[in-house]
Amino acid sequence: MSGMKKQAFKDYGTPLCEMVSETPAPQGTQVLVKVGHCGVCHSDLHLQEGFFDLGGGRKLELAGGRELPFTLGHEIEGEIAAAGPDAKEVKIGRRVVVFPWIGCGECALCRRGDEHLCVKPQQIGIQVDGGYATHVMVPHPRYLLDFDPIPREIAGSYMCSGLTAWSAIEKLGPAALDGPVLIAGLGGVGMMGFSFLRARSQHAPVVLDIDAKKREYALANGAGAAFDPREAATRKALMAASNGGFFGAIDFVGSGETASLAYGTLAKGGKLVVIGLIGGEMKISVPTFPLKGTSILGSYVGTLKEAQAMLALVKAGKVPSIPVSTRPLVEAQAALDDLKAGKTVGRAVLVP
Repeated sequence: MSGMKKQAFKDYGTPLCEMVSETPAPQGTQVLVKVGHCGVCHSDLHLQEGFFDLGGGRKLELAGGRELPFTLGHEIEGEIAAAGPDAKEVKIGRRVVVFPWIGCGECALCRRGDEHLCVKPQQIGIQVDGGYATHVMVPHPRYLLDFDPIPREIAGSYMCSGLTAWSAIEKLGPAALDGPVLIAGLGGVGMMGFSFLRARSQHAPVVLDIDAKKREYALANGAGAAFDPREAATRKALMAASNGGFFGAIDFVGSGETASLAYGTLAKGGKLVVIGLIGGEMKISVPTFPLKGTSILGSYVGTLKEAQAMLALVKAGKVPSIPVSTRPLVEAQAALDDLKAGKTVGRAVLVP
């Protein structure tokens, strides 16, 4: 095979550019997938920039751990193009989504099913080349999941946006059902979380977002209320909307401001799950933890088992979709720029 095209960056902080290389031939249990669609995720911006903002002027450096030039993209839908000799029961031409959160398979985390938290990860589009390309290599068929009848253009995004939102809701436990859940941030992942909560809970979510159009979207699609976090009266309004505090809140932004606001609106026994990666820091009075019995949990994507359970609900037609806009692969950098500028509603998806 020849002529594999990809959008890659040659160094951190530099724009993506088109590159052409030989299409790799799968070995062993590997499976080569011809990419049909690949979602553009906010974490792609951090990887391209080469750091996460830890607040207080501190950065978590991401440089290293991957070969350059590097190809982003971990929300992948496509067609099986070829398979290695040890890849069993693989049907060429089958359309699949790719579970990208791949670990070493040997550490304690991998053995207990938390492969996505592996300390030696080989995650597609994170440590190894991803789906901003015409083809992507997957190490084993177990990471390829059926998605029909989910529309192809959004299917791959369930492997990150959807899975991240699903796992966060799972971590809330009963708090996701006992009352309205506060959603901070209605980007692509937040919209997935909003859809899942509408499908799973009788309580309408309450939304925080600085974008008026996103607040309008939430209200038009079943939100109990929607507020601008920058307004001085918002905290008081949130307490009123939750009858004194939320039992569950999910911060899809992950900034010091949103996390602090969400934590401050928790009821006794409430949980805040933080999944966003914008950055910053928050200050908390330590006695509030025992006095209110509150907790803060971090959540990073999800397990293969959770991905399978999530897809089952979506395939059953019980989860409303989110807005999707498709763009040709050559516009990958423009899609990232629009995402960074806050111009993207729902999910932008690249089509090779």
